[in-house]
Amino acid sequence: MPRFPAAIESRLPDVGTTIFTVMSRLAAEHGAINLSQGFPDFSPPAALVDRVTHHMRAGANQYPPMAGAMPLREALAAKMAALYGTQYDPEHEITVTAGGTQALYTAVACMVRPGDEVIVFQPVYDSYIPAIELNGGKAVVATLQYPDYRPDWVAVRKLVTPRTRLIMLNTPHNPSGSVWTAEDMAQLADIVRDTRIAIVSDEVYEHMVYDGARHESCARHPELASRSFVCSSFGKTVHATGWKVGHVAAPRELMAEFRKAHQFTVFTVNTPVQLALADWMQDPSGYLELADFYQRKRDFFRDALAASRLQLLPCRGTYFQLASYAAISDEDDATLARRWTQEVGVASIPVSAFYTDPAQGQHKVLRFCFAKNEDTLARACEKLVRL
Repeated sequence: MPRFPAAIESRLPDVGTTIFTVMSRLAAEHGAINLSQGFPDFSPPAALVDRVTHHMRAGANQYPPMAGAMPLREALAAKMAALYGTQYDPEHEITVTAGGTQALYTAVACMVRPGDEVIVFQPVYDSYIPAIELNGGKAVVATLQYPDYRPDWVAVRKLVTPRTRLIMLNTPHNPSGSVWTAEDMAQLADIVRDTRIAIVSDEVYEHMVYDGARHESCARHPELASRSFVCSSFGKTVHATGWKVGHVAAPRELMAEFRKAHQFTVFTVNTPVQLALADWMQDPSGYLELADFYQRKRDFFRDALAASRLQLLPCRGTYFQLASYAAISDEDDATLARRWTQEVGVASIPVSAFYTDPAQGQHKVLRFCFAKNEDTLARACEKLVRL
């Protein structure tokens, strides 16, 4: 293949291959148990898969409406009203997206202008800052406080300037497993009150909050809901990350701008899966029981590691467990994660990869995904306990 005949001035000069791809590839190369990338090793509900096949065979294989199949938008509106108390109009205020990443990117794309600032919280999921920079914005970083990964609201308030256009948050939080409280939401509301700042709220783990705690969605708080893009994903909820179906709820004025960008990025999302998800949502137990399902996996994983030298940090949500290896090694987390993948046979994610400067995140902490069958978790823990 001939080479491109000119130099390319990259718009993302500091971006390489995502750490998730790197670690999953390394796990495959060395036959390691992959607890790095956040995907289950079990299947979606059989009844849901049957409904996808049903709708395919019934002929629902052409374009749905640009904003999403109406039965699914109606089901989402009903769910959000029941759980969070906010009424979203499915016609004008809910859009189905090609996964959570597209939802987040499109929210940024429709709002950020060159020179705008966007506050993000690190450790930060790796798609946020590239989305901001590709749209001419500048990411302004607030650091969650180790080891509980709590926001420092005094510090956040100092980051707000006349150029602040968005605040992007993630609760339950990947990678830390921390969960924002009602007090956190009250602090956020106080900061954005009487400003032009909009919010992009990444809530893809909304149904994975543990120990009886409540998910504090921006949709639950009217003052925040009035300025928020609330983004979530079916991939996490139905154990089907490869289906790439997400959704966004926002006030009509924000959603009108979102859809202008949405229609020229993906236009719409595959029809039979949308209709199957609408059918599946008619029984709320499918998502209401998810917290108990994953809490059992969390507890199994933590119990199996109790005899190890790893120090397990609190996990209040998501399907990720952080663990400090300070009692085992002085290596930096990226080096250790690679070595353990190759030599121990368990792949994880170095948490420093979620920091703009990895040196700031050198707390000797690795992230493990427990969205796995228990035999997978047990085999991994047997290896880690020996260290």
